[in-house]
Amino acid sequence: MNIVRKINDDLAIAGQITLVQLKQIADEGYKCILNLRLPDEAGLLVDEQEKTELLGLHYINLPFKVEDINDGATLEIFQKITDLPKPILIHCDNSIRSATIVLLYIALKQGIGFEKALQKVISLGLI
Repeated sequence: MNIVRKINDDLAIAGQITLVQLKQIADEGYKCILNLRLPDEAGLLVDEQEKTELLGLHYINLPFKVEDINDGATLEIFQKITDLPKPILIHCDNSIRSATIVLLYIALKQGIGFEKALQKVISLGLI
């Protein structure tokens, strides 16, 4: 079972969540699940969208590869994070992509330029 890490009041990250964790996430008051996994990745939660929505949560899947990261590629994800109901759990397979996206998102919200924020993420060994 992957650990859910609360980053702030609006955002948390995790690797692939289980059905048990999905229920806990709903019980803890999360409003949305943002899945960064590609549909052909191994170990996906079967019918994750359906199971998430049955619990009353919003669900969005924005497949994302870390090697494709650039300011344009992340713009759609950042806009979704801004627009979606909070708190949001952002997950991928092992939490590296979700951590990368959240760190870049927070850095940009704090006025740090994309390139500087990206260098910080790289220095942390996330990409």
